[in-house]
Amino acid sequence: MSRQIVLDTETTGLEPSQGHRIIEIGCVELVDRKLTGRHFHQYINPERAIDEGAQQVHGITLESLADKPVFARIADDFIAFVAGAELVIHNAPFDIGFLNAELSLLGRDKGNVEQRCAILDSLVLARQMHPGQRNSLDALCKRYFIDNSQRDLHGALLDAELLAEVYLLMTGGQVGLGLGEEDGAEQGTGRTGQSIRRLPSDRPPLKIIRASQQELDAHKHRLGEIEDASDQMVWNFDD
Repeated sequence: MSRQIVLDTETTGLEPSQGHRIIEIGCVELVDRKLTGRHFHQYINPERAIDEGAQQVHGITLESLADKPVFARIADDFIAFVAGAELVIHNAPFDIGFLNAELSLLGRDKGNVEQRCAILDSLVLARQMHPGQRNSLDALCKRYFIDNSQRDLHGALLDAELLAEVYLLMTGGQVGLGLGEEDGAEQGTGRTGQSIRRLPSDRPPLKIIRASQQELDAHKHRLGEIEDASDQMVWNFDD
């Protein structure tokens, strides 16, 4: 059985080394590349101010977190949920850095995330698969026809759900709910009701218009001019 946890966090700022803290954790579970419906979601009282720039991104105010638990109170539940799984995280060094900083505040016995979990950085994977393209979560949702219209602001659980769909499609799988789905069950619907937009099966085939030899020669000449002017060529005429 392969167990993966797709994880995202929201924070008070960008640098744990400057005392910034986690204010939201969102995780969704995949088992054998299927969404199980199990999740871990928690808002956290950071006991410090939230940077204005960060608040503009996620919309979470310090006032709304006043009655939420501190990280120490939810740490054991979080560790129990992720232990032994592979974590799928978009730009993993950011989230892992914050999680390890939180665990370090609890004492040495808590260790760090890498001691409990394998880490897969979906941003690194996306850059390998789509070099030279935008690979933000929003860009990937658009590329893979995933509806992210509810994402006006960042939110850890919503972003984790979207990333789970992106990851499954990006790595060649389908998105399903539950381990016991029949082959005919509806695919592509996340827990929040977002669905992947499929192209109609009766759509006529696209007409293929091939470049003429004159156009190919002109293109090759232009690429040669660019190569002469730059030492950063990343393509090959013969590819």
